[in-house]
Amino acid sequence: MSISGVGQNYYQNNVTSVKNKKNMNGTEETGGMRELTEAEEMAAFKKEFYAELDRIPRDRTIANVAVNISEEAFKNMKADPKYREQMLSVIRRDMTGSVAPAPDCSLVITVGATAKDYRADGWSVNNDSEFYARSQDSFFKKTSGQKDRNKELLEEYLEKRAQVKRQQQELLDENAVKAEHERSRLAKAWNSERQMAAASNAYDANVMTETVADGDSLFD
Repeated sequence: MSISGVGQNYYQNNVTSVKNKKNMNGTEETGGMRELTEAEEMAAFKKEFYAELDRIPRDRTIANVAVNISEEAFKNMKADPKYREQMLSVIRRDMTGSVAPAPDCSLVITVGATAKDYRADGWSVNNDSEFYARSQDSFFKKTSGQKDRNKELLEEYLEKRAQVKRQQQELLDENAVKAEHERSRLAKAWNSERQMAAASNAYDANVMTETVADGDSLFD
């Protein structure tokens, strides 16, 4: 991620000119000058600060780095240039310093409202769950680009488990269809037998009725 730097005094002194425009009658309306709103000033300040962080090189022992900055910290740094420079100085110190003895570490820097709230925490890349948890919504984040092996293995496991579940569900669905077909076949066979039995009984009854009507005795 790369954001262009903004001049140091941009958010303090810059003004935006409103372009001349023509109204519906064809006459020109001459706009004036307006100062940046507080939100625009803060957005410009944050862009500038990000650009400053982006220019700080990481020590070779730091594989991943994230910087969390509270809104109160941004307000105080914007209001107090000395505090801003102080925070940049300690961030630069920690990002360019060696994180021994681990050869590859992940670093999370936290900037708060005051200097005493500043802290820097590091972990080995082999145990990066804490880093990922703390750096989800970081203002600034740079990683080595290599996925954590444990995370990769977890993703592979979850995908295989999902595949097995899909196969099991497909098998259950197939067996359910077969069972329904068998049930339907048995029901049809049963109905057919009942119909045949009913027809046979009706035939026998009809024969007996015709015989009695002819005056023949079944017991002679």
